[in-house]
Amino acid sequence: MKKIFALLTTVILSTIASGQINPIITSWLQNTTGINGRHYISGNPTPITDAVLANVQTVKYSANWVYVTTNGIPAYITGPFQDGNPSLATSQNGAIFKLTLNPSQNTGTATNTTGGNIGLFKNGVALFDYRDGVSYKLATGSNAGGPAGGMGDGVWNRDAVVAERNGFDCAKAHPAMGNYHHHQNPSAFNLDLNVLSTVCNTYPSDGLYVINSSAHSPLLGFSYDGFPIYGAYGFANADGSGGVERLKSSYQLRNITSRTVYANGTDVTDGPLVNTAFPLGMYREDYEYIQHPSADYLDIHNGRICVTPEYPNGIYCYFTTVDANHNSAYPYVVGPTFYGNKTAVKVTSISESTTTYTPVLASLDFNTATFNIVIAPNPAQNFIAIQYQMAEKDLTVALVDGTGKVVQSSKILQGSTLTILETDAVYNGIYFIRISDESQSKSFKIMITK
Repeated sequence: MKKIFALLTTVILSTIASGQINPIITSWLQNTTGINGRHYISGNPTPITDAVLANVQTVKYSANWVYVTTNGIPAYITGPFQDGNPSLATSQNGAIFKLTLNPSQNTGTATNTTGGNIGLFKNGVALFDYRDGVSYKLATGSNAGGPAGGMGDGVWNRDAVVAERNGFDCAKAHPAMGNYHHHQNPSAFNLDLNVLSTVCNTYPSDGLYVINSSAHSPLLGFSYDGFPIYGAYGFANADGSGGVERLKSSYQLRNITSRTVYANGTDVTDGPLVNTAFPLGMYREDYEYIQHPSADYLDIHNGRICVTPEYPNGIYCYFTTVDANHNSAYPYVVGPTFYGNKTAVKVTSISESTTTYTPVLASLDFNTATFNIVIAPNPAQNFIAIQYQMAEKDLTVALVDGTGKVVQSSKILQGSTLTILETDAVYNGIYFIRISDESQSKSFKIMITK
């Protein structure tokens, strides 16, 4: 195994990214259909369509850099944010993100992740790390900072995924001053094996992808050091062998009842006692890193060097860690430090000659196991949810009766994974769900009983 890691490291550090074969150029979900963003407001389960283009608008590249222009708005429905957050997901007005084509390992002191953007998902939505800007303040015995106001000690830093769960929408995200972002695995709450939030019941959305435990997760985006971010499942072994496994965080909660020292023994300003008001896991410093020999455990940055479908020669990859119930697991995506040299910046203009990348949307192969459609419930009563891994282009979904008549139709939109057909006005009987693109289709039998 050491030889494999050494070989992959050599490949990474010696490879010069070139042209359109580089996934950091070709993997962005560019808006080719004109789809706009949509959002819910509290009390209204009908989404409102915004006058803002969703997903990524343009991708340009030079010899060393790729420039991704985005409004920061996903194709999936955002909101509502039910913890008093007054903000909506707001257009970032064609923000340009400059990312390296030649990511490299940081061989010096690791760079800490920070508040705000630390990566970009393939649909142009921001990635934040674990924090929400709140920390414990010993002088007042309470949390302060961020949405709580004031300023804490900055020693015991609150975990946004735990503390702000009630404010996340169905896609597990929320805005900060309009900048919509994920802190964690971008798959909808209602898809988890243990559902921690019921927001999807009233305000259904879908997130960027659907976790599939039998297949390598898709490429979801890139960190600010230029290395790729994948979903929760990858190859068991770094060389691509051993089947598919859930890739696990090597961080665990500390066995503590008081907060006086860090996991490395450093004596720090005291935090609160562990109790119901300040439960274990509320703060990032409640975790400790435990190195594991097994290849399906990730390193201190929440990644590993490995082979993936997009990188057959191997590269360092981050993974969106979840537990056995598919609930998000600290440190969630990237962090608490970067593996590579953080080089990405947000720029106001492009000051060098570039080539514009035009995406080529391959046709889906409806006849293979990779066409993973979930249709539920079956039998259905009032609705049918049709979910796909991630639509690179619009898919038409039709409910067809036994005579071939289309009873209802909808779409799984580019950059989305879900559509819902309402069946409360449809007669009982056997029907077919037909999924199609512009050239082919596939049908699935479903029964409606009410």
